[in-house]
Amino acid sequence: MQTKINLDQFLVNKEVTLQTEPGLKEIYYKLEEATKKISHVVNHAALVGILGKADKENVQGEEVMKLDELSNDWLIESLKSSKYCAGVASEEMEDFISFDQCQNEEAKYIVLFDPLDGSSNIDTCSAIGTIFSIYKRKSKGELLLSDFLQKGNDILSAGYVIYGSSTILVYSMGHGVNAFTLDHKEGEYILSHEKIQTPTSSTILSISFGYYNFYEKRVLDFCHWCLEEDKATNRPLTQRYIGSMVADIHRNLLKGGIFLYPATTKSPNGKLRLQYECNPLSFIQKQAGGKYTNGISDILEIVPTELHQRVPIALGSSDLVDKYLSFK
Repeated sequence: MQTKINLDQFLVNKEVTLQTEPGLKEIYYKLEEATKKISHVVNHAALVGILGKADKENVQGEEVMKLDELSNDWLIESLKSSKYCAGVASEEMEDFISFDQCQNEEAKYIVLFDPLDGSSNIDTCSAIGTIFSIYKRKSKGELLLSDFLQKGNDILSAGYVIYGSSTILVYSMGHGVNAFTLDHKEGEYILSHEKIQTPTSSTILSISFGYYNFYEKRVLDFCHWCLEEDKATNRPLTQRYIGSMVADIHRNLLKGGIFLYPATTKSPNGKLRLQYECNPLSFIQKQAGGKYTNGISDILEIVPTELHQRVPIALGSSDLVDKYLSFK
């Protein structure tokens, strides 16, 4: 019988990054703590009366769901208890939060997160998730906005937790991508997918055709190519779109495919958030051998100018991303 390896054991025994950044281990312990709580409540939300809306909007002007608030609070609470975490920024908050320990030398890290991506799907039991990225702060003493406006290539570690038929934590510290499935009985994340590599090609297209009339020509041309019949290139592609970025990305990470959330005439700068969604998931995709783009340049090289900056994005199997970029 194969020996089970939990996340804590894996970090200690296999993550070379921790040799130079030992504080990351505790940051992960705190993320584990919060996401296990979120997983439990997601699975019991209807029973404890916390499905639905919180009757207010977040900084993006979007309706906040009750579980969004709980998830946000639990992540802040857990990370605040780590002496290594100087502060956090969340998609749900207008500004970053600086913790009391930020003045201490040991508080070297900051964490950015989307506490519950795809939360509009909560009431229908679709897969949703938590996305996070960890950076080394640049300031000393007082925490600064510039600490949170680092480009994606400065990420020390990033990942996500998907709450679906199973709860799975996927992460990278820059040396490949590994996934751990939560054993609810034992209360531990157990290694289930080691050194994930995205297939270079696939037959999956993930895009919302609800915005068809608002896409630019290159997007439409690419979609038409995807839907053309050509046995030599395994077309037409199959359309798979859940409306929860974590769920779509997780499927494509394992099975291949391309996820597209391009600019539209209504949202010319794109809609997804650079710091909370696009950077961490592009970082994961890069480590899994896939590709990512905003349609023009390398997303991970964008220097953010604001905390809630939006960008267009395409990411997934390298062959499909290259094909998308070939359309002008």
